[in-house]
Amino acid sequence: MVVNNQELTDLFARLGVSDYEGRVYVALLTNNPATAYEAAKESGVPTSKVYEVLDRLEARSMVRSLEEAGKKRYLPQPVDDFVEGTRRRLGDTLDSLKADLARLGGPQDQAYVWNLSDTAALVDKACRMVQTAADAVLVSAWNPEALLLVPLLALARARGVKTALVHFGPGNLPVGGVYRHPIEDTIYAEKGGRGLVVVADGHEALMGTLRDDSAEGAWSLNRGFVTLAEDYVKHDIYIMKIVERFDAELLKRFGPGYEKLRDIWNDEEETS
Repeated sequence: MVVNNQELTDLFARLGVSDYEGRVYVALLTNNPATAYEAAKESGVPTSKVYEVLDRLEARSMVRSLEEAGKKRYLPQPVDDFVEGTRRRLGDTLDSLKADLARLGGPQDQAYVWNLSDTAALVDKACRMVQTAADAVLVSAWNPEALLLVPLLALARARGVKTALVHFGPGNLPVGGVYRHPIEDTIYAEKGGRGLVVVADGHEALMGTLRDDSAEGAWSLNRGFVTLAEDYVKHDIYIMKIVERFDAELLKRFGPGYEKLRDIWNDEEETS
């Protein structure tokens, strides 16, 4: 069977492993120890190229060679050793790169706003903000994003960070400081998507809207932007505390979904 899996090829490429190298390594995982000819046949790599590929893999410690019955045969590095070793090397490299670039860079422009235009970028930035917070984190999130952030919020609380989450979704979440928003359907209809707000240490803020097929948002250290996001979450928490204690009275005075309370253009109540 010739090994030619595009998904594996793409993943290897992200690690700097060529198509041929990845195919030979995978072939050896399924058939080892193997001669260079057997590795070429199994992987689909031309025989004229396979020795060069095996030499590169051996230099990377992804394979090792041995003499067996007068022939040179090759064994692959165990998957766990390859993955964890690569993870450590990449981590060390990125740590060094981060430190070197930080020394080169000047002060960060506090006024700049970074636009984030896809769901993965928004969620990744939100997660990193929670992970690096030192004092306090405010979050407003819908269920898909809240479920990703809750474990990180729990870890933050464990290290002494104050956390509060306005949750637009059902059920209780396994983290303290959760305020469940009671009219998520109404909010979704108004906004046309799921909101996501994260404020870390009163210093940086992220705000975005996520839909099934798109997302848009922004992150900034801008003081005005941060204050706006911070006040947005805080005022929702104030309202949730009021709703929890006076829900029946609010429904009586403002109607289902607090419709008249949410009507900012008119100061009216339900008529009896």
